[in-house]
Amino acid sequence: MAKATIQFPRGFLWGNATAAHQVEGNNTNNNWHEWEEAGHTEHKSGLACDWWGGRWKEDFDRAAETGQNAHRLSVEWSRIQPEKDRWDEGALDRYREMLRGLKERNMTAMVTLHHFTDPIWFMELGGWESDEAPQLFADFVHKTVSALKEYANLWVTVNEPNVYAYSGYAAGVFPPGKKDLNIAFKVMVNLVRGHALAYKAIHEVQHEARVGMAHQYRSIYPKNPRSPLDRWVAKTQSAIFNDLFPKALTDGKMKFLWQRVNVPEAAGTQDFMGMNYYTRDYVSFDLRMAGELFGARSYAENADLSETDFIANEPEGFFEGMRWAQRFGKDIIITENGVEDSRDEMRRRYLAQHIEQLWRGVNFGWRIKGYFHWSLVDNFEWERGWTQRFGLWELDVESQKRRKRKSADLYEEICKTNSLSSEMVVKYCPEVSEKLFPD
Repeated sequence: MAKATIQFPRGFLWGNATAAHQVEGNNTNNNWHEWEEAGHTEHKSGLACDWWGGRWKEDFDRAAETGQNAHRLSVEWSRIQPEKDRWDEGALDRYREMLRGLKERNMTAMVTLHHFTDPIWFMELGGWESDEAPQLFADFVHKTVSALKEYANLWVTVNEPNVYAYSGYAAGVFPPGKKDLNIAFKVMVNLVRGHALAYKAIHEVQHEARVGMAHQYRSIYPKNPRSPLDRWVAKTQSAIFNDLFPKALTDGKMKFLWQRVNVPEAAGTQDFMGMNYYTRDYVSFDLRMAGELFGARSYAENADLSETDFIANEPEGFFEGMRWAQRFGKDIIITENGVEDSRDEMRRRYLAQHIEQLWRGVNFGWRIKGYFHWSLVDNFEWERGWTQRFGLWELDVESQKRRKRKSADLYEEICKTNSLSSEMVVKYCPEVSEKLFPD
């Protein structure tokens, strides 16, 4: 194995990403609380990581002490606007305190304005199926950014709109649990319109703001490359899941199977490209999978799988995703990347291998400006509850105690040195040292 160090540019952002409902606790006025209470999740979020109770302070300390210079968090719409005609200034004060806490720790804040959850009152009006939704969201964004602009100028309008629409309106595993591709497309159209209005509202309030969205890129390959049906379904799924939303922000046009919608106000409404990447899928044509556009998904044979088989360690797909993102001509920020691993065995090699691919993208001259690992501490993973552990710090849900994992030590060395070295790899994940630093 060769001894070497791969260095990142000065000013590169290193952080973790979190989401309000997953870490705050006692979010009881949104659609996810109702979904949990109806028994659709493995567990209930409960106190989550108790950030609303103040434990964000100790977690921010952990992040800062381990060399992180940025953090991505989200605000909870239902806390800030508990009713259509009522704002909670106390909730805004609480978020100001959190963002001030990041600033005091010399950490750059990235704020997500919509991360999967919606207020109950909003859903009662039809949620994102309603044509009123984009303006309601924009009103919330205007109020929130006006209140928080002193402490942040890096904004994510919507997190993973493709996952939100697919999971809630096609697969039915997120609220409201519908399974209708036509409705899913309508929701995507309204999310695009909501993003466009939010983009305009943010720049009206804060001219120097940098605004984007966080889009999940899924590397999708045909299971059998020689099969024209497998190639067709892989191309179709990728065009819809990966391309539909970001292309609309480029040219204002949306294409979904036989449907065409023009959203001209969305063209050019992106200052950076936020990309979330976790894994690669292999798809095969299957007539029984109409709701999945006739594609059955699987992982590669002998794949390096996470403990619940939720993620395959496919770092080359990460590089492919960055190559895809750079074609939109904007700065790229990796807004999420990580793996569930309660034993903290796979995470270290997953992290090192993906950071090496990140460096490859930087070395290609692609405009990659930062990396946010998912996540800082184990948190509530939506319909999967507490069955998956993504944190650099382990969380005991009952006692709220945190325990530092060895992958946090690896990430600390990366953040503090702005690099990845062969010595780090040998120390934390020697099983991939020859792959990353061959002779």
